[in-house]
Amino acid sequence: MNISKTFLKGALGLLLLFGLNSQIALGKENAQKPVNFNYNTKIYGTHQIEAIKNWGINSPTSGVVSGSVMQMQGMNIGVLENGEKITGIRGIKGLGQIFTILQNKFFAPIFAGVIIVVILAFFGHYKIVGKKRFQHGKKFKVFSNYNILVHWGAAVPFMVICLTGLMMIFGDKLGGGYPIRLAKNIHFFATFVFILFGVLMFLMWLKPALFKLYDLGWFKMMGGYLSTSKTPVPAGKFNAGQKIWFWLATIGGFIMAGTGLIMHFFYGDINFLRLTAIIHNVLGFGIIAMLITHIYMALFAIEGAIESILDGNMGEEELAIMHGFYYQELTGGR
Repeated sequence: MNISKTFLKGALGLLLLFGLNSQIALGKENAQKPVNFNYNTKIYGTHQIEAIKNWGINSPTSGVVSGSVMQMQGMNIGVLENGEKITGIRGIKGLGQIFTILQNKFFAPIFAGVIIVVILAFFGHYKIVGKKRFQHGKKFKVFSNYNILVHWGAAVPFMVICLTGLMMIFGDKLGGGYPIRLAKNIHFFATFVFILFGVLMFLMWLKPALFKLYDLGWFKMMGGYLSTSKTPVPAGKFNAGQKIWFWLATIGGFIMAGTGLIMHFFYGDINFLRLTAIIHNVLGFGIIAMLITHIYMALFAIEGAIESILDGNMGEEELAIMHGFYYQELTGGR
């Protein structure tokens, strides 16, 4: 009898031990696995950038960012854990779907399309219309040494930001790895250099970049770039096209810098980050297009135009034809 009781107790003990171990194992199996943000180190290598891919629907972090927890109802945002209804940007329904579609299917192809179309358009312009040529005898000082320093202080990091940004956009197509990770770091640090010189440039050229009524005439003539004739164009120190570029490069550049830093540091909830990424990319389309335009105009559209921002001087004939109102200011209306 005692032997039977001892055997029974032992058997029950083994069953309990086996059951407990089974529950522990089952619990471990069902426990939520930590999110691995570095699963695509081939391309980016750091969680800040790679985590962008987790901002879409059906992602492991689609409800938790910076400690803000939102309950997801299917693919739409519901209410906070305390029962309050989500309002503002956080409450925009469908933003996850929109961001996911744009990020996965449209952003990179649109950037590629913008680059190809703009380059082909200017290639056609160069072949059909060609560059304008002016006599460069007498010259006028139009840009001071300070103007030149500030311009290039902003322009160089700006072009670096655009180039490294495109490298990240097409990172998988470029093979990923160290070059893309390096591009991401350069992109980050170049942003601060641009902000510094960008503010100086904005303050320096704010007044001459304001639009005037005569700029409407520039638009009607398309700046005279569709003809080889030397018909005077209504323009001040900066023509209407240069003014558009100024505002896009400064205000647009500051918005790009701000949205980029927000994404880098994960500042905000999930929907705010999604909206920030959309703004960053859409604005990037226009900036890339206008940057290519600006480079083409300076290097190819007008012979010797780039020299004015290198040494500060511009030929009298070019000034009189392409910047008539400014030429009158310099010569006192003669």
